[in-house]
Amino acid sequence: MQFTEEELREQVGKLEGWKLEQDTMVRKYMFNGYMKGIAFVDEVAAISEAFEHHPHITIDYKTVILRLSAIGGDGLTALDIRQAHEFNEAFEKNR
Repeated sequence: MQFTEEELREQVGKLEGWKLEQDTMVRKYMFNGYMKGIAFVDEVAAISEAFEHHPHITIDYKTVILRLSAIGGDGLTALDIRQAHEFNEAFEKNR
């Protein structure tokens, strides 16, 4: 399901820590140790494989930044919102 700009802002607003940057959803996750961030990235990778949709991942010591962007330029969809929810759940388990 593709969202209007207003619907997308509303949906992203419900996601803890996520924000919109143009046509990309972004969240920065902070960890108290490097290996906790790496464990989180491992879980993000497994979730991404299940969704067949992969975020851009930046690892900077104890900070992990995820960016979800539109598949094929079609705009962010409900898939991105569901995936962001799962990433947030993985963060709660790994922090």
